[in-house]
Amino acid sequence: MAKVGIVMGSDSDMPIMAKAADVLNELGVDFEMTIISAHREPEEFFEYAKTAEEKGFKVIIAGAGKAAHLPGMCAAIFPMPVIGIPMKTSDLGGVDSLYSIVQMPSGIPVATVAINGAQNAGILAAKILATSDAELLGRLKEYAANLKKQVVAKADRLDEIGYKEYLKQM
Repeated sequence: MAKVGIVMGSDSDMPIMAKAADVLNELGVDFEMTIISAHREPEEFFEYAKTAEEKGFKVIIAGAGKAAHLPGMCAAIFPMPVIGIPMKTSDLGGVDSLYSIVQMPSGIPVATVAINGAQNAGILAAKILATSDAELLGRLKEYAANLKKQVVAKADRLDEIGYKEYLKQM
């Protein structure tokens, strides 16, 4: 089965990156997660990116904050899709990370989700894989149907109890 690589530059990114892993688990997608700093251990990073295809990775999800070079560097080396997750930062709220990831030069694309948008990164990785996996596509359709059911249930509850009571229960 195709695998997704999940990589982050620091363990402080783990609470966010775990959301991508949770979605992939829910959808039955194999993944491997690791921590590698493109700046602090460049040799290890290059080895990771150069061997990702051999390991069966079809997509890499890379999360990074501040200068956020990890996703772009993955995209420069790994020949298949890379999804970047800009991490919220204390200095600039993650806009620094977002700009670093989305402003890649021509020829080195990085699909980029919202700041701290790991759940969407996991879903996007699954959607990429589902282009050649009918079973995964079916699980994605079921996932989307469940999201719709959740919204309908919330609307029904709001109708039932009114907005003031609904707010109290939030």
